[in-house]
Amino acid sequence: MRVLFVWIVLLTAPAWADSVSRKLEIIQSGKAKPGAVFVITPMELNAWIRVKALEVAPVGFRQPRIELGNNAANGYALIDFLKVRHAAGVETNWLLAKLIQGEKPVKVSARFQSAKGRATVYLQRVEIGGLAVSGATLDFLIHTFFLPLYPNAKIDEPFELADRIDRIDVTPADVRIHMKK
Repeated sequence: MRVLFVWIVLLTAPAWADSVSRKLEIIQSGKAKPGAVFVITPMELNAWIRVKALEVAPVGFRQPRIELGNNAANGYALIDFLKVRHAAGVETNWLLAKLIQGEKPVKVSARFQSAKGRATVYLQRVEIGGLAVSGATLDFLIHTFFLPLYPNAKIDEPFELADRIDRIDVTPADVRIHMKK
């Protein structure tokens, strides 16, 4: 029975990813009705993330997944930071390459706050290979690996939500994107 479930999940994952893409297309195209609420389930979100991760980091980034909480989320992946940098065309000096080479399990915990067309993502904790990373080391990782891929990303500071979105609610059951009325 478990094998059957795994096959069903694998066969339907592309449809879940497409479902999220369709919902986001409606929002981004301006076709979302005022007051509409778009619901994204954890299965849809994880299928979409697996597809998008290959577009952003086709090498050195595997098995991404997200677990949702109350206005929070934990993200997990296996990452080879050296391969990700190399694939992005970034040269790495020998010493740094020796320190970051090899695939490591990474966990990122964040809290999310959203209201009145604005949101803030608060980075709570990062673990690499089971070791917590903070302070200057975490700042280095953010500036070296994350921001080059997402130069406009905002961490721990408010940003405007796009496309007439009023707020985004995150619960263990789903993500709800509320459109302005």
